[in-house]
Amino acid sequence: MSEVPPTRMNQQVYKGKKKAAESGHKLLKKKADALKVKFRDYAKMIAETKGTMASDATTAFFSLTQAEYAAGNFKQKVAEGTLTARVRVGAGIDNVAGVKLPVFSVYETGAVADNQSLGLVGGGKKIVAVRDKFTVFLNQLIKLASLQTSFVTLDEAMKVTNRRVNALENVTIPKIQVVLDYIERELDELEREDFTRLKLVQSKKEVAEKLAQAEATKLRKVELLAKANMPNDEDITAQFCAQDDEDVVF
Repeated sequence: MSEVPPTRMNQQVYKGKKKAAESGHKLLKKKADALKVKFRDYAKMIAETKGTMASDATTAFFSLTQAEYAAGNFKQKVAEGTLTARVRVGAGIDNVAGVKLPVFSVYETGAVADNQSLGLVGGGKKIVAVRDKFTVFLNQLIKLASLQTSFVTLDEAMKVTNRRVNALENVTIPKIQVVLDYIERELDELEREDFTRLKLVQSKKEVAEKLAQAEATKLRKVELLAKANMPNDEDITAQFCAQDDEDVVF
């Protein structure tokens, strides 16, 4: 604490720091709560998506087996085509409490499939069913990828936010409070020292005034005694006039 001078200015500075730290802690706490709610929502959606993906995958691959049974092995014919993508994945950003989460979306390119002639001999309906079921399965897979990527990003953001909240709550704010307590104790001690010094000065002034009054009283008494003992050089008989008194007859 010796590096912090115990002054009123420093006290105001550290009070401002404490207020700012408490405001930041409050905002980060709210952010952590919002991220926690979103984290739980993502975890719930991931569990639901994984549950539906198991049945979608089973259905899609079972329909592929049915199509191969009905139309024969058509994988070679599909591979010989131009393989133009009819579906692409776009990337976006979702802002959650200041955290940017990646979001994947599916959009159609509008390309026409060049393997429309598949299944003309037999199994055409099964091949169309395979295409539809694998499209649904692909959408679920992209959705799961988006959720898991956002889930991991959100988890890292939550860890960072919680570390900041804990640092403010357990380190920064207590340190500032310790400094404020130190400054307050020192200022109180200085005030007590000033009060004691003022009392001493006041008592010395009162003693000096009493001594001065006593000295002045003593001097006045000495002057009065000196005047009382002073000899009278005037002739008393000179002031007597015989004519002022009447004759006394015996």
